[in-house]
Amino acid sequence: MNALLRTWGPGLGLALAACVVLPLVLPPYWIYLAVAAVVSGVLMQSYGVIVGRAGVMSLCQMSFAAIGAWVVLRLNLADAPGGLLLWLLLGGLAAVPVGVAIGLPALRIRGVNLAVVTLGFAVSTDIVLNANQFPGTTELKTVVRPDLFASDAAYFRLAVIVFVLIAIGLALLNQTRIGRSWLELRHSERAAAAHGISVARSKLTAFAISAFIAGIGGGLMAGQLGLVVSGNFAMMQSLALFAVAVLIGPHNPEGAVMGGVFGAVMATVLEKLRLPQDLGGILFGALAIFALRSGVSQTDFTRARKRERDARRLLEPGARKTRAPLDGDQAAGLAAGDPQGRASTGAPVSTGAPVSTELGGLDVRGLTVRFGEVVALDGVDLTVPAGGVTGLIGPNGAGKSTLISAVTGFLARYDGTVELAGRSIDRLTPSARARRGLRRTFQTTAIAPELTQGEYLAIVAGRRLREEEAEDVLAFFGCPPADVPVSILDAGTRRLLDVAAAIAARPLVALLDEPGAGQSAAESLRLGHRLAQVPGRFGVSILLVEHDMDLVRAACGHVTVLDFGHVIASGPTLDVLDAPAVRAAYLGTVLEETS
Repeated sequence: MNALLRTWGPGLGLALAACVVLPLVLPPYWIYLAVAAVVSGVLMQSYGVIVGRAGVMSLCQMSFAAIGAWVVLRLNLADAPGGLLLWLLLGGLAAVPVGVAIGLPALRIRGVNLAVVTLGFAVSTDIVLNANQFPGTTELKTVVRPDLFASDAAYFRLAVIVFVLIAIGLALLNQTRIGRSWLELRHSERAAAAHGISVARSKLTAFAISAFIAGIGGGLMAGQLGLVVSGNFAMMQSLALFAVAVLIGPHNPEGAVMGGVFGAVMATVLEKLRLPQDLGGILFGALAIFALRSGVSQTDFTRARKRERDARRLLEPGARKTRAPLDGDQAAGLAAGDPQGRASTGAPVSTGAPVSTELGGLDVRGLTVRFGEVVALDGVDLTVPAGGVTGLIGPNGAGKSTLISAVTGFLARYDGTVELAGRSIDRLTPSARARRGLRRTFQTTAIAPELTQGEYLAIVAGRRLREEEAEDVLAFFGCPPADVPVSILDAGTRRLLDVAAAIAARPLVALLDEPGAGQSAAESLRLGHRLAQVPGRFGVSILLVEHDMDLVRAACGHVTVLDFGHVIASGPTLDVLDAPAVRAAYLGTVLEETS
């Protein structure tokens, strides 16, 4: 409760002050503009969901608003029971199925191509609205407001209440699995799927909720104006609000307020300055292009700077030792190539001894992947035993990343079988395989910089982690405290965070694709030592793809070597690395120099 008051107290106080003070001090015309600003703010919250959070280029939000307005006007014309408050909800609900239908193409296309589809819907809506008047226009029957909100001053209060309720609802939604998944979608759909997030469900939910909010906004506009015309929901209105959304960031409440004020007041300001109205659209369009190039909205930038300033103290010496050095015995033992590193407690960790896959291991048999006439993998067999760390090495182009993509479902067409804990997962999607207990990392991280490390762990894990649990896994891998934002982490630490998040999800098997990239030699050795402890400490088996042989020797009990899509060696780590075939195909003189 105290945290809720700290977060929302100032905003709720400002909203209450606005409801009390502004109707008393503003002249009628400016009260009318204030109502328009709040209604525009509600519409901006719709953009905040689909554009700001999910990162989808939707150019048809005003078309959803038109549906909400049409429903409100139609119910008003029919003198339907319930009044405006109920009609607003019905208008929002009526826009939901249309939003889902428009979102279906987003399951196959994205970016500019999806923007063209949504723009096409906006153009079609323009044509329909121009050919058919809104209900009540011919009869000149305006919307009947509730007695409590009949005046413009009272209607302003109603609009503020609706805005605040939507803002609180979205804030609560953002703390859920579906709300967090939108940030993953914005930065990488592949990463989202690898973390067990259903991309289709997340996208369609974003379209549905944004359409619902836009429908309520359209209904509010109908209540404000009494009657609306097609020009109130023209395609250019959608484009202008999209530009404002990209520039300001309406997924933050202050951004929605700013966007609403600009949208309502800009025309009046330009008129007072005797400037052409098109100048506002040109200005917002140019600034939106700048925001798209930088990748950060104004409110995101402002929030990030404040969050980074607050987090700097957590990186100061003594706040928490982020990368504890190995002691002498550990460093000497690992440098000597001992695959059975010792945990800090002195307990033995993974030995790589074969363990039945029925306990949670991964079993790949006869895996074959073809790209046309090219055979990338040819009948590969690979086992990751439960409780073990297995290495997968080979020269560039050997097929290591292809194997990971096939095993995790990102390559749907392959021959052979993949079993997890003794059960086939061949027919499952990447997100379903992740939820079943098979996680992976990528060679290139795609973590939303506006997140803190703790928030990212919660997204990947698919659950809210206890503070102690989050701090434990971060400290284990040498990452800073959970409250440190991703935006101030270096590339090497982001790689460690990706690994920590995959382990925090507690899968049966984690497939780590070159986690040592960006690490110094000492840090890489330390990472190998930690990875060797993961099965015993976290109950997660590991398939490690790496080029760093010191890391592989420190972490892995068994190693499989690929060359041109074929397995040329597989067995205990030191035996495999000493094999002449492996030296010739991959290691060359490296082993001799480091032995």
